[in-house]
Amino acid sequence: MYGNGIKRFMDFSLALAALALLSVPFLLLALLLALSNRGTPFFRQTRPGRGGRLFRIVKFKTMTDARDSRGELLPDEQRLTRAGALVRSLSLDELPQLFNVLAGQMSFIGPRPLLPEYLPLYTAEQARRHDVRPGITGWAQVNGRNAISWERKFELDVWYVDHLNFLLDMRIIFLTLAKVVRRQGISAEGCATMQKFTGSGK
Repeated sequence: MYGNGIKRFMDFSLALAALALLSVPFLLLALLLALSNRGTPFFRQTRPGRGGRLFRIVKFKTMTDARDSRGELLPDEQRLTRAGALVRSLSLDELPQLFNVLAGQMSFIGPRPLLPEYLPLYTAEQARRHDVRPGITGWAQVNGRNAISWERKFELDVWYVDHLNFLLDMRIIFLTLAKVVRRQGISAEGCATMQKFTGSGK
């Protein structure tokens, strides 16, 4: 019961309250990033949600659109602005996803929504991460975030699906706050974010 009706009611109520309380800081942060990026403060991208259904995720944009001589985007670490790096280190880039939570596309807690191109690369076991709504934070995020391997991340996602309950979600929320304060696991080694998943080779 918790994984469906109760969890969804709590998500909606908390997202609505958070947006009301954070409206002024939200607007100020959007202005800062718009100036830093010299453009839109928001980043939108198609991601797979529950059951693999696609939706448009919205986050604060922490990188520029700088490209090389061939017109291709530069590596993440070269496009990450100073303001963007600070916002990312505090996980404030996730705030606009509150609108995705309101719309029922996401939850506060769940496996992170990744790229649609990863869907055919999952093993049958890894694909079970889509049995629940994706989350702003999750079990993998508080157990390594971008500093662990893809395989380990998916193992943690599936473990969450199998053990979803209220007390676990509360634990993840408190652990997330601790991670943000300590700024742990923000990036994979040598990367601004995380290297792309190319399959587990299984």
